[in-house]
Parts: sequence; C-alpha cells; structure tokens
Amino acid sequence: MREGRVVSRTFVQNSVMSLTLFAFDKGEGLSTHTAAGDAFVQILEGEAQITIGGKEVLLRPGEVVVMPANVPHALLAATRFKMLLVVVKGN
Repeated sequence: MREGRVVSRTFVQNSVMSLTLFAFDKGEGLSTHTAAGDAFVQILEGEAQITIGGKEVLLRPGEVVVMPANVPHALLAATRFKMLLVVVKGN
C-alpha cells in the first residue's frame, strides 16, 4: 500500500464480470458513482465507510456488502484497508 494513494489490481475484466483488489490509505476514497452491474465488496483488512443510496455503513474485515446496479455509492477509508470488488454485469 502506498501512502496517500488508492492502488488496484484487476484480475478479471470481461463482458460478464470484473474482479479487482483495492488498497486504500486512510482518508482516501471513491466519490459517488454508479455501476452497470451489481457490485459485491468484501473487506479484507481495515475499515471502510461505504454509502449506498444515501445509507452509510461501516465495514470491517470479513464483512461484505452488495451495491445494486445503478444505485449511487461512494466509499471512504476509515483506516487503511483492502477490499475485493466483484462486479457482475447484466445481460
């Protein structure tokens, strides 16, 4: 992990799904956006504040959340954290 950065590594990206590992430094995040498919997030280390459709949730290691397609969502690193993101795209 790099200080003050968001680092990602994409393992799979095709017309059906994407699988990406992210590492965020504390205070870093992603601004509000939407995705064309359902997004599944699993926190691997640290804590993340994720907002989905205006509702905030704090996630810790081992916890998961699903962000439905086309619903605005954002995240902020409460601590340094790592997450696995799987996006399943609709047909």
